[in-house]
Amino acid sequence: MRYRYSAGKNGKLERKACVYTADEHGINPADVDAEAVGAVMRLKDAGYESYIVGGAVRDLILGKKPKDFDVASEASPVQIRRLFRNSRIIGRRFKLVHVYFGPRVYEVSTFRSLRDGLNGNTFGSVEEDVLRRDFTMNALFYDPGQRVVVDYVGGMRDIRARRVKAIIPLAKIFKDDPVRMIRAVKYAAATGFSLPLALKWKIKAQTALLSEVSPSRLTEEIFKIVNSPHAASIVEALDGIGLYAYLQPDAARQMKESPLFRERYLRSLSALWAEGFKNRPGETLGALINDHMEDTADLTLGTNESYKAVYAAARNFVLPMNPPRFELEHAVRRFFSERGIQVRKSFMAERGGAKKAQADDLSPPKGEAAGARPSKRRRGGRKAGGRASPPGTSGS
Repeated sequence: MRYRYSAGKNGKLERKACVYTADEHGINPADVDAEAVGAVMRLKDAGYESYIVGGAVRDLILGKKPKDFDVASEASPVQIRRLFRNSRIIGRRFKLVHVYFGPRVYEVSTFRSLRDGLNGNTFGSVEEDVLRRDFTMNALFYDPGQRVVVDYVGGMRDIRARRVKAIIPLAKIFKDDPVRMIRAVKYAAATGFSLPLALKWKIKAQTALLSEVSPSRLTEEIFKIVNSPHAASIVEALDGIGLYAYLQPDAARQMKESPLFRERYLRSLSALWAEGFKNRPGETLGALINDHMEDTADLTLGTNESYKAVYAAARNFVLPMNPPRFELEHAVRRFFSERGIQVRKSFMAERGGAKKAQADDLSPPKGEAAGARPSKRRRGGRKAGGRASPPGTSGS
């Protein structure tokens, strides 16, 4: 292991970070995304200190192949934009750059300073940026050129000890961003790591802070959870510590009232991956709503009435989550399709941008077996996707 030094306040050299070599961190270069490596190397070749950061580094050290790769650099958003023609600057206050390689999007952020506090938007150094991140396991910097991991906060030590440890003081970390409570529990459940007692008790004491989080951010977090192969374990852990009641209050209430519903609900979340998760439209939402719909849906009401009632019930059940309408539509249509009922039309967009609910023809599909996939529809609308987390919340 090597060390990184820089000048302290008194001008003398001080040890700032541990530098782990390839033999020590154990990252398999074959698991590192080639385009993320290319982005880092282009920034470094232009003279900007840059790294792969966050949850991707954590997963690589744990021997997992990450789904997403983020990059952090000393280059400003404008400088990053100039280097990558296939990119765009996003955000108003917290500016980031999305770099596009085919269908994949790579988020490139600029190191942030602590001069204006944890929510400031002043650019800074890597040494400042690391202190704005949430947990030590997500605050490791990987240099793919030299194949070293730079660790300013003891993240490697905590990964080896299998614990989730906060970087930001506990008095501030969740007041600054309540979503970090969800992430702490999610990381522990997904990795099998422990939550230190002080961290666990702070979460339990501040669960109500989640009531202030916008539906869009909660929706983003729930989709991340359901898209995880550890979804059932994460939901069970969130429910056990009191957080799931703020994410999915109706589901949490029913799990508390009915052990049978709890068992079915968690099994549905596990089944996504057990059966080979393909992330088809409506598939993730279906895991959240199908058991409730099974218990409450009345399919004898008739054509429009049955669909409208089920759609409205599904919409209310997932509150305060605010999923894209097309996702919820697909989930409800899949629910009917699995029962041999084809929903040929769900709603049509009227000119002028107004949309009218218009379910019709819930009848078994002609010439098709029960449970066939719904027919494809053409419709306009905004695509779902993208991330809008504030800086300092690295991790997946």
